[in-house]
Amino acid sequence: MSDGYTVFPVRGIGEVRPGDDLVALIADAVALQDGDVVVVTSKVVSKAEGRLVRVEGDREQARLQAVADETVRVVARRGTTTIAQTRHGLVLAAAGVDASNVRGDELALLPLDPDASARRIRQGLRERTGRTVAVVVSDTLGRPWRNGQTDCAIGIAGLAPVRDARGSTDTHGHVLEVTEIAVADELAAAAELVKGKADGLPVAVVRGLSYDDDGRGAGALVRPAAMDWFRLGTQEAQQAAVAQRRTVREFADRPVDEAAVLRAVAAAVTAPAPHHTTPWRFVLVTDRATALLDATADAWAADLRADGFSEESIAKRLRRGDVLRRSRYLVVPCMVRDGAHDYPDERRRAAEERMFVVATGAGVENLLVQLAAEGLGSAWVSSTLFCPDVVREVLDLDPAWEPMGAVAVGHPAADPGPRTDRDPEQFVLRR
Repeated sequence: MSDGYTVFPVRGIGEVRPGDDLVALIADAVALQDGDVVVVTSKVVSKAEGRLVRVEGDREQARLQAVADETVRVVARRGTTTIAQTRHGLVLAAAGVDASNVRGDELALLPLDPDASARRIRQGLRERTGRTVAVVVSDTLGRPWRNGQTDCAIGIAGLAPVRDARGSTDTHGHVLEVTEIAVADELAAAAELVKGKADGLPVAVVRGLSYDDDGRGAGALVRPAAMDWFRLGTQEAQQAAVAQRRTVREFADRPVDEAAVLRAVAAAVTAPAPHHTTPWRFVLVTDRATALLDATADAWAADLRADGFSEESIAKRLRRGDVLRRSRYLVVPCMVRDGAHDYPDERRRAAEERMFVVATGAGVENLLVQLAAEGLGSAWVSSTLFCPDVVREVLDLDPAWEPMGAVAVGHPAADPGPRTDRDPEQFVLRR
């Protein structure tokens, strides 16, 4: 263990562009000593290596496409924010695609092989300066359960990424069984304190630290899939995702990203269905939303009047449907019974219909849960069930499409608050 070390920024490197000799820029800007750790922000490595995407047209669309191209596995997604695993094994926001500290018509990708980049920089510095140093290529990552970001090592050369303290004893003589120190990540974070995001200082040097080199790269810091408890979600996480779905009746004045709605539809159509059918259809209503809501309200009012309700009572009931008007997006789920068996007797025909209704309901529930996972609120309202012909006419739907309510979608105006726990035993009958 070292008695102490210093961390200082390297000044004078300036703007780095594709093809620039990053090694020369570093060597000319600082007098290195043997044993130094040179921490280089991945952005300048990417620039020097030409890992830039030229943006033509819509910048956000270009960013989303770059994220998709760099992603090998989507870990989580909410709205336009994606947490993804890259080909390097890293899990980070936007698959490492970055629009900051680059020109307005460019996006930066992570280095193709950060460990190889670190090795090239280390070898180049040795040849140019005669000094033996370690190199860490760093990037900014968020952390589960913790606010704020910190820099971590995504490329390493000449430095053991992890110091294994397992088997040693603490000051009380207890054997340490699980302690592994992420040395490279700690150095990346320490260096970021003197570099800064907006200061144009992409390189820092850590001096005075003793360290070992076991030849491993930054891949040693990536937890293997078999040891990742949260790779596919835990039972608690799955329960939380379902519990997050709440009926929301007040929405903020913010647009809804249709891509998030389509991801919810993708989740909806994974529901079980009879006879290998696909009984779900989802009408995404935008231009005709007002016409639909006016028409269904008129139909509901006419039904209530025919049932003898007073105008005051009718107005009160119609207000229940105002949640649809307050939403920023409207989805009308429909059921189609293509592939349903035409049984000769009424009993089996009725059972067949219920099978399709249950399957459609399962799809709607999947839709609602995924909307919640996207950070969107929703409310299912039964209105279209009572006037299917009106709905089909306004939305110009196939006569075989059976409207199954309507879903209001939007960003919740406020936290809906804690859910009242229900004892599952109250809903269970054992035989």
